[in-house]
Amino acid sequence: MAEGKYKYIGVSADGRKVEGEIDAKDERHAKRLLRRQGIRARKMTAPNPLDIDLAVWMVDKGFAKPFGKKELNRFTRQLSILINAGVPIMECLDILSKQEKNVSLKMCIKNIMEDVSSGKSLHDGMSKQKGFDKLYCSLVKAGEAAGILDTILVKLSEFMDKQEKMKKQIKGAMTYPTIVLVVGIAVTYGLMVFVVPQFVGMLNESGQEIPAVTQFVINVSDFFQEYTMIMIPSGFVALLLFRNFIQTKDGKIAWDRFTMKAPVFGDIIIKGNLSSFSRTLATMLSAGVALIEALEICIDTIDNTQISKDLKQVRDAVVKGKSITEPLGRIKYFPPLVNQMVKVGESTGNLDTMLVKVADVFEEETEDAIKTMTSLIEPAILIGLGGLIGTVLIAMYLPIFMSAGGA
Repeated sequence: MAEGKYKYIGVSADGRKVEGEIDAKDERHAKRLLRRQGIRARKMTAPNPLDIDLAVWMVDKGFAKPFGKKELNRFTRQLSILINAGVPIMECLDILSKQEKNVSLKMCIKNIMEDVSSGKSLHDGMSKQKGFDKLYCSLVKAGEAAGILDTILVKLSEFMDKQEKMKKQIKGAMTYPTIVLVVGIAVTYGLMVFVVPQFVGMLNESGQEIPAVTQFVINVSDFFQEYTMIMIPSGFVALLLFRNFIQTKDGKIAWDRFTMKAPVFGDIIIKGNLSSFSRTLATMLSAGVALIEALEICIDTIDNTQISKDLKQVRDAVVKGKSITEPLGRIKYFPPLVNQMVKVGESTGNLDTMLVKVADVFEEETEDAIKTMTSLIEPAILIGLGGLIGTVLIAMYLPIFMSAGGA
């Protein structure tokens, strides 16, 4: 039997005749799903092969694009609202599934519904689906255990909002300099390939002596004209090789260490990751997750391998019975003032609250670092490109000015 929507006619638990459609892998699966809903099927019609949902088929075959943080955040916030309103979890998932437009997320919700209907917990169902990471599932598990799932989902939504805001700030800060750099390179290339050769023809006809700076620009122009067809594919191959290298274990470690030491940008990397770590840990602890388990999950969420390695040493120290403050103080890039704040939070039993304040401090410092980087990069690029283009133009017009002066 084919997978798809099965039409059925049956009898409900109270003896009423019911009919409708249900998504199932085959007829046996459809009947099993209906029995869980208290419906005994009398007649079942298989889906028409011509009625295959192309979008669903693409998801099943792995061709569809997975849902992102934006869709997951929307789902999380809506689920928290429904649960807070007292709607049963199965009904919540059914409502969200029917209104969800992203096919990948829609299929995930349906799979979660199937697991929950079979007696499994919500976090068990979510942990099987791509897109619901360890942090998300652990917080849902803690929320279910404590009976505060709606509150935890709100915290998750706020946490994802903060993360996305930080990413947008960094991307926004880099957009303008990138555009200026690309346009500058294109203009420089155009000058070298199309404008400089025109001047070369004029200079050859005049027969006058060519200044050293002009000859250098002409040589660069000749190089661009001769090797452009080699430079473009070579650059593409080099970029591809570099990308593959930083995706390897050793390459990722080397790249992460390099970015941490980069001027200005390294400060953003460090404080951004520490902000994420502090807020994640605060969210986990406030949900009732044990400190060691929370640290392990936080480490998994850190993208930078060097910072992750340093935080593993913090976790190992806590496992041995030490306070979190002592190992954090041994991390060179962890500010002493912030470490003192953590120490106060730990001694007063308000570590989660203090970590939220620590995260706020890191986020403010990250924003300041982004502004500093933008204020430094933009004028540097403009001055550099302006100087480059100005040098080319001066080099081309210099022989003309010398000729006019000699005349």
